[in-house]
Amino acid sequence: MPPTTAVIAAARQLWDYHRLREPLAPAEGILVFGSNDNRVAEYAADLYHRGLAPWLLFSGGRGRMTEQWEESEAVSFARRARDCGVPSDAIFCETEAVHTGENIAFSRRLLDAMALSPQHVLVLQKPYMERRTRAALEVQWTELSFRMSSPPIEFSDYPNETISLDDLIHALVGDFYRVIDYPSKGLASEQSIPQEVLGAYHLLLEAGYTKQLPPSAL
Repeated sequence: MPPTTAVIAAARQLWDYHRLREPLAPAEGILVFGSNDNRVAEYAADLYHRGLAPWLLFSGGRGRMTEQWEESEAVSFARRARDCGVPSDAIFCETEAVHTGENIAFSRRLLDAMALSPQHVLVLQKPYMERRTRAALEVQWTELSFRMSSPPIEFSDYPNETISLDDLIHALVGDFYRVIDYPSKGLASEQSIPQEVLGAYHLLLEAGYTKQLPPSAL
């Protein structure tokens, strides 16, 4: 059964909350955190060709949504970027990270190993992971100056042949839970949450959108 009108409205509220829509600016590099959405890699290639940064660092092994992939998220993203015309010598890959904290730690380690110490970068994610990623970076890489961005795709256009609307709503709920939960664990900064957004989250929980919650939250 397709989602109700109320569920769609609540999901859209979470989508709009997760997205930060920060303005782009030239940077020393682009950090691309891996996922199951290769459109992020295409967006990274577009920003490279627009001259916003001289290199791309793709980070990601296999995570919650990519466990069955034959190759790592980083390798998949890098191949897509090369297909979009980014030269191989402008691409770096970190292939071990399985969650956002490791994306941060292992990307930092790789940059240190290459004697790169960027002061300002662009960080790319899926649209609905912008806020959670910013919150994590603010705690786990405090000295880094960055702007968050994601492919300019709106909620109604995001589902495709690999990511269904149902999958998207489950993911929106899962990431919102982590926005709430991670600050108390020292993994992310506190985020202001409007009451109407919190209400949308609880509506989706009651509607059964819990597949991306950890077992401890159920």
